[in-house]
Amino acid sequence: MTAGTTKNRDLLIFAILMAIAVVAPMVIYPVFLMKVLCFALFALAFNLLIGYVGLLSFGHAMFFGGAAYISGYVVKAWGWSPEMGILAGTACAALLGLVTGSLAIRRQGIYFAMVTLALSQMVFFFCVQAPFTGGEDGIQAIPRRPLFGIFDIKDDLSFFYLVLVVFAFGFLVIWRAIHSPFGQVLKAIRENEPRAVSLGYRVDQYKLLAFVLSAALAGMAGATKALVFQLASLTDVTWQMSGEVVLMTLVGGMGTVFGPIVGAGVIITMQNYLAGFGEWVLVIQGAIFVVVVMAFRKGIVGEIQAWWQRRSRSQV
Repeated sequence: MTAGTTKNRDLLIFAILMAIAVVAPMVIYPVFLMKVLCFALFALAFNLLIGYVGLLSFGHAMFFGGAAYISGYVVKAWGWSPEMGILAGTACAALLGLVTGSLAIRRQGIYFAMVTLALSQMVFFFCVQAPFTGGEDGIQAIPRRPLFGIFDIKDDLSFFYLVLVVFAFGFLVIWRAIHSPFGQVLKAIRENEPRAVSLGYRVDQYKLLAFVLSAALAGMAGATKALVFQLASLTDVTWQMSGEVVLMTLVGGMGTVFGPIVGAGVIITMQNYLAGFGEWVLVIQGAIFVVVVMAFRKGIVGEIQAWWQRRSRSQV
């Protein structure tokens, strides 16, 4: 399958998913769908780093949760509109990504992961102590102001379409990045970094740019989620949140275009519909994760793609 065919196939699948999403709120609770979209964008942003650069971050919650706090604060305290709140959260996440990424990319492998985890914990303790975050109470009752000061989006159905647009934008940014010359260099770094260096690529700069882009899009997801639930809390910035996005990416398929979306859908659906089991939800998630790792080594979407490729070759 040529690169052009793959790109066209991805766009066709994306268009079908968007068409389904437009009518989905008529059947499924809009708040649930918005949560899935926010976490799908979060997982896509994380996948850009681990799936296409080979960098495992255990600290992506600092961008997701940090942007949620910024977005919630500027909308509630300063009276900003929702689109400006999302932009503010995204910009702050990108800036935080630039600072933390400059430190983290100096290390590789498990050392990179530990540095990101340590930096994330620093951000967590800052959020606990900072006066504007509300401490353990968080920022509550974040208002849904009119979009662009004109369009009323207070009801869930109207707000859903704003979230859908944000998700679509984030997806297309990532899709364009991985199918560009920049994305090809990232894949080369993932496969053989010393060779990429020998070819003259400034590997650290590419890594940093990918890290900042991933952080910005993770922040966009977090900022949007804060407005969906009208709440920014410590839950969004804990290390467990970083672990959750790792789980979503691995379950769906690391290094695939649609895997993180499927993974986010699976995990959020389990959390929503198995909530009656209480803490046992974590045990069930762990069991499913073990099954996926054992039976679907490439994730759900990765295994489907591998099966389709084997089937195509057998028919030639």
